[in-house]
Amino acid sequence: MQYRVLTVNRSSEAGEQNCATIAENLGWKLLDKDIIDAIAYAAHGMRMWCAATMSTWNHGCAASNQQAMRSAALAAGLELRDNAVFDAQEMVKISQNVIEQAYAEGNCVIVGRGSQCVLQHKPDAYHVFVYAPHRQRILRLRERLAQGVDVEERIRTVDGQRAKYLQEYWEKYWLNPHLYDLMISSHEGEDSTARIIQCAMTS
Repeated sequence: MQYRVLTVNRSSEAGEQNCATIAENLGWKLLDKDIIDAIAYAAHGMRMWCAATMSTWNHGCAASNQQAMRSAALAAGLELRDNAVFDAQEMVKISQNVIEQAYAEGNCVIVGRGSQCVLQHKPDAYHVFVYAPHRQRILRLRERLAQGVDVEERIRTVDGQRAKYLQEYWEKYWLNPHLYDLMISSHEGEDSTARIIQCAMTS
């Protein structure tokens, strides 16, 4: 099977650079969760702006108070108010559209945001979950955070948010092995993990 798309989901501190390394090696685009969120914020703002325009501004030009969305809207020449309502369900729908469009174009690595669920039944999409030993995750995070931060709590919180996202919007268990073609530990290092994933996908 020749795969056109790789989706990568991972536990926190399991290796942030794996996806970028694989994308670079393959010459593919990298669509990480931050990019997906940025596109969704911008699209959400444009939809609300259009809706407000069509209703002759009866309810004002609503917009998210998130800084990322405000920046995107201002770049598009829109003036937004601060009393915005953030519609999470709408954001999930837009994110799904972004992922589906990326799949249609092909040759991309997609990180998180339920991509393994959106593209679950696409035969030419390869799905990977990356994890790491708990001790390694703690050590990696301690290198980046200030002293006194509860590192274990931070890891639990991030993992919990990712699991909740998949359960709430896709009704899937984040660690269900049936969602993935490969589940791999990054204990040997990010470069080694990237090579193994790429080999498994292209062999």
